[in-house]
Amino acid sequence: MIRFRKVRSRKPHNVEMTEGSLLKNILYFSLPLMFSGILQLLFNAADTIVVGRYAGEQALAAVGSVGSLNTLIVSLFMGLSVGSNVVVARQMGARDYKGVQDAVHTSVAISFLSGIFLAFAGFFLARPLLLMMGSPEDVIDLSVIYVRIIFLGMPVQMVYNFCAAILRSVGDTKRPLYFLTVAGVVNVLLNLFFVIVLGMTVDGVALATIISQAVSAVLVVRSLMLREDAVRLTLKKLRIVPSVLLQIVRIGLPSGIQTSVFSISNVLIQSSINSFGTVAMAGNAAAGNIGGFVYQGISAFVQADTSFVSQNIGARKPRRALNAMWASHMWSFIFTFALGLISFTFGKYLLSMYNSDPEVITWGLERIKYVHIPYFLCAFMEIFSGALRGIGYSLLPMIISLLGACAFRIVWIYTVFRKVHTMPCLLVSYPVSWVITMVVMAICFFALYKKVCKSYTPEELAAK
Repeated sequence: MIRFRKVRSRKPHNVEMTEGSLLKNILYFSLPLMFSGILQLLFNAADTIVVGRYAGEQALAAVGSVGSLNTLIVSLFMGLSVGSNVVVARQMGARDYKGVQDAVHTSVAISFLSGIFLAFAGFFLARPLLLMMGSPEDVIDLSVIYVRIIFLGMPVQMVYNFCAAILRSVGDTKRPLYFLTVAGVVNVLLNLFFVIVLGMTVDGVALATIISQAVSAVLVVRSLMLREDAVRLTLKKLRIVPSVLLQIVRIGLPSGIQTSVFSISNVLIQSSINSFGTVAMAGNAAAGNIGGFVYQGISAFVQADTSFVSQNIGARKPRRALNAMWASHMWSFIFTFALGLISFTFGKYLLSMYNSDPEVITWGLERIKYVHIPYFLCAFMEIFSGALRGIGYSLLPMIISLLGACAFRIVWIYTVFRKVHTMPCLLVSYPVSWVITMVVMAICFFALYKKVCKSYTPEELAAK
């Protein structure tokens, strides 16, 4: 039996998931995640702002138009980090420390190998995929340079995200925030140095991004190596345990496919945006960057939802798992709705930080109006999806998302948008698809939760 010494000085970093106030603990867990997500977005925001201010509209369009492509290629492997989170959390809830160790070392090994694969794939597929997206001739060369440099840094990005997922699974969301703060400062300083001092453009901001990501990866790996509990990382023990890999893939692969499928629809939407020209692309790139900050009100609480539900299912506390989902719903609505209103109210000023061209700002405001305000609908959809993964069903959310959101958007583009070729018609497909998917997710969750509860004793069902 593997034993680990509890280190009291490290305890404050971890949020207790199976005991205590859910509202308070989920908030404490999620706020560092939200700030971490915001800092990660500041990597891209710094890229976008510096490029938009000092390198012109073409460079801004080049940087902003490749986000959906990056997500499409990376998301499949990032889904595996969700699988790592769930597997580690479930083993921690069950106090299976041998299982935790196997999951930790398998996850880190997967992250590095995935990063190497993505580096090669992104480098060689950049131009063909951008051509398929209809990237304009005046933008595509800069876009290819940016994408290739970013993907060369994939090994460190994947290592950071998997290691951060491991820390989240045991309730530690503070230290990833500290690491990203350091990396964010490095990123901003290098952006300014490469673009303003050295006169570089998209190559400079891409290089700054991967260097800062390497800093965060080194810090998070060091943090895991210094821990004295079950998630301690020992480089000599890195290996892939087949049984653990299968668990991670079973949970994480559908999550990655789900994100990839969303990305396919977003790539098609980006291709439709490209049809309005470079200025529209620049405006949507800026608004999309702002929307990423709004989305952090969703992302943080979805991660909390999955982690809390997973640990409490592992600890055989299904009632507490359900209550964790409802608490995540409440907090995600409050933060997402507030952030959406802020982006709408101050949209003109926020967009002017990226580019002062009035036409660019006008295009950006269209996206804010139709996508940012109803973002809370996306929050409801994502929370139900995270809860389904937490109780052990990862394939179903993928199928629902494939049909309810992605297929719907694709049909919308080739039918409604083809007849009404306007930006509002294109953007309204987002909230409509969120509502459809949310309703189906909710029905499936409650049906499967009842099925899961049948395996628990009356005492376990009553545990809070």
